Amino acid sequence: MKRIALVTVLVTGLVAGLVIGLVMGLGLLLPLPADAHTPQQPPHQLYSEGDLKLESGEAIKDFSISYVTHGTLNEKKSNAILMVTAIGGNHHRIDFMIGPGKALDPDKYFIICTDAIGNGLTTSPSNSKSQPRMSFPKFAIRDMVESQYRLLKEKFGIDHVVAVVGPSMGGMQALQWGVSHPGFMDAVVAMVPLAKTPAWSVAVVEASRKAIMTDAAWNGGNYEAPPEKGIRLMRDILNLLSARTPDMYSAQFSNGMDALPWMEVQETAMLKAMDANDWVYQTWAYERHDVGTTPGFNGDTAKALASIRAKTLIMTGTKDLLNPEFEPVAAAKNIANVKMMTISPGTVTGHASAGGAIPADVEFLNRETAAFLDGVTQSAAR
Repeated sequence: MKRIALVTVLVTGLVAGLVIGLVMGLGLLLPLPADAHTPQQPPHQLYSEGDLKLESGEAIKDFSISYVTHGTLNEKKSNAILMVTAIGGNHHRIDFMIGPGKALDPDKYFIICTDAIGNGLTTSPSNSKSQPRMSFPKFAIRDMVESQYRLLKEKFGIDHVVAVVGPSMGGMQALQWGVSHPGFMDAVVAMVPLAKTPAWSVAVVEASRKAIMTDAAWNGGNYEAPPEKGIRLMRDILNLLSARTPDMYSAQFSNGMDALPWMEVQETAMLKAMDANDWVYQTWAYERHDVGTTPGFNGDTAKALASIRAKTLIMTGTKDLLNPEFEPVAAAKNIANVKMMTISPGTVTGHASAGGAIPADVEFLNRETAAFLDGVTQSAAR
């Protein structure tokens, strides 16, 4: 077991302890490619939904949603939890919270882990035969939610879930679930989420997208080989800068120049983890998200959030440079039954706090989510 380093850092004029463990894994905030699936894990499954009509009026033809399940659905179909994933992520994204004794315990719950539109497993620009690459229609976060809703209703016959749980873009989907289908769940657990993408986050994903699209190898999305220079720069902008914090780099590298070869390793890993077209499409959905534009709310984000009936747990990371804390903190003020928490108070791990690589954060997320869900299920039983 690696030694855990204790680093004292200055945060807003106060000194706080920053505990970083297994820090070399922090760059891999995106999951490994889907073929990293091990024989011990549940098999990938696909559910065909036919043509998926989008809120734009267009449709994704021959749409299939990818998912895996953990545990057993009980006779009453009352123990289901829906997991929704992050940008660039897949159904493995919060595996660190799934398992016996963890927050999402398959001995208690039936956990359905879904893949978002555009992640390369669910129908995406990279795998669509009828609408390949840049001919794929643009989609929204709400379209992701509706594809998941159809999976639950049509495939499993589930009319109600214990909770919808997700990190980052998964947290955005979880909050949207609470607005779009307020009676469908008892709880929402949103980790480092956004209810309305702020200008800063728009700028970050725009920069990551431009990194790809200005690479000559991009070729308007019709590349014969991955636009490597663009993907490497995209990785730097989003995962190695905005999804981490300066404090984490200080803890990891006593010599600043040592970060450069490490960054190259992380960039190389990204080349196999995400298709460039898929990334571009998911960033378009990410930047345009606002629960207030849900039909019926006329752009009123506060009113949309106030419509959430589920008990809601929102957890933020200190100094989050991708999804700034101020946005979910402000959003929570409009949700009636909400609990706000900072992940591992005293640590400064930003967006990476929900990444699953830092032992203190993993322990915190499992402990607090398990306690929250226990409270929800006990209340429902009463």
